[in-house]
Amino acid sequence: MDLPVYWKVKRYAPQVRIGELAERSGLSAKAIRYYEEIGVLPEPARTPAGYRDYDAATLDRLTFIRAAQAVGLTLGEIREVVALRDRGETPCAHVLDLLRERAAEVDRRIAELQRLRGELAKLARRARSLDPADCAPDRICHLIGPAA
Repeated sequence: MDLPVYWKVKRYAPQVRIGELAERSGLSAKAIRYYEEIGVLPEPARTPAGYRDYDAATLDRLTFIRAAQAVGLTLGEIREVVALRDRGETPCAHVLDLLRERAAEVDRRIAELQRLRGELAKLARRARSLDPADCAPDRICHLIGPAA
């Protein structure tokens, strides 16, 4: 029987070392090791020489981690999400709750920044009416602080 060559070759999932994974993911090897340490990435298999040997799914997880961080999730929150997935649960409802919380935090921060902008505008208006020569030596700068 004459079998095609590709039938005779054992196929293995492609494995990559930490340097190649770092290059593909855009992260440093140090960040990848840190993610393993805190439980965001699972401990990889090791080669007989002790090198970390990552599978293709690790790059997908790192892509998720970076996307989750980009929308404001903390590494602790990301760890919770991937733990749900690792247990075979769909984490989407939990992620939605986290996204809603983050959106509310952003709204609060925007309101704080708008208040700060108003205060800065008020100080700038006040500064236009003050003469730097009138700034007393016992005050650092009369533009900031109580009106004299």
